[in-house]
Amino acid sequence: MSWPTAWRQRTAVMGVINITPDSFSDGGRFLKTEHAVAEAAQQLQQGADVLDLGAQSTRPGAEDVGAEEELRRLLPVVREIRKRFPAALLSVDTFLAPVAEAALDAGVNWVNDVSGGRRDPNLLRSVGAAGCPVVLMHSRGDSRSMDQLTDYGDVVEDVRNGLIERTEAALAAGVKAEQIIWDPGLGFAKTHAQNLLLLKGLDILCSEPFPLLVGPSRKRFIGAVLDEPRPRARIWGTAAVACRCAQAGVAIVRVHDVGPMAQTLTMASTLW
Repeated sequence: MSWPTAWRQRTAVMGVINITPDSFSDGGRFLKTEHAVAEAAQQLQQGADVLDLGAQSTRPGAEDVGAEEELRRLLPVVREIRKRFPAALLSVDTFLAPVAEAALDAGVNWVNDVSGGRRDPNLLRSVGAAGCPVVLMHSRGDSRSMDQLTDYGDVVEDVRNGLIERTEAALAAGVKAEQIIWDPGLGFAKTHAQNLLLLKGLDILCSEPFPLLVGPSRKRFIGAVLDEPRPRARIWGTAAVACRCAQAGVAIVRVHDVGPMAQTLTMASTLW
């Protein structure tokens, strides 16, 4: 995978666009194609380096909608964004191989799998055949069970070992090492305290030979620290985590509030 030259100078910004009715902080806002495309235009203008498009909520307790419904929501948005912004870098947030394959055929560039290939092993084979970048995220269980799967010895080391295991599975499926991006999976089968320990231990994960993507945006652990129950009011807590990511050398931060976070990361990358 070749990285845009500018990304080598700073932590890049991945903008989130949830094409769902039930995502935890913006469910329903971008379910209509025209709204999702307008959001894509705004995020690109504000400095998003890559847009992450998802049509299946992965919040705790979310129900799986299946590939057919995921594609019904997703493909019109992908096609319209690709038509309007032919040079935009697009990622599809899915754990299903049929969705990944159809999205790649429609013009998506990356696959972002919150299960790291656990939920549908065919996804890794599809990514290997396509030769595209893939985000392997650390997680356990699924949206309904993950909050009960938070037993770790050393959470940083256990997450690192879990990512190595998923990387080995990806390599065995034909994915090349240069395609792989790691994500420690903040909020996925981790307690609030464990999320904070992972952030404090980012230097260890960043020392591995894979670019690191971190997705802290508006998450519950930030709300717990700030005593802020409203996800969209957690922008300053998210900015603080983004600064920590830049300091540690994280390659990409995945955020909802692209404009403020692009500025935050530009400044933080200059400082560190």
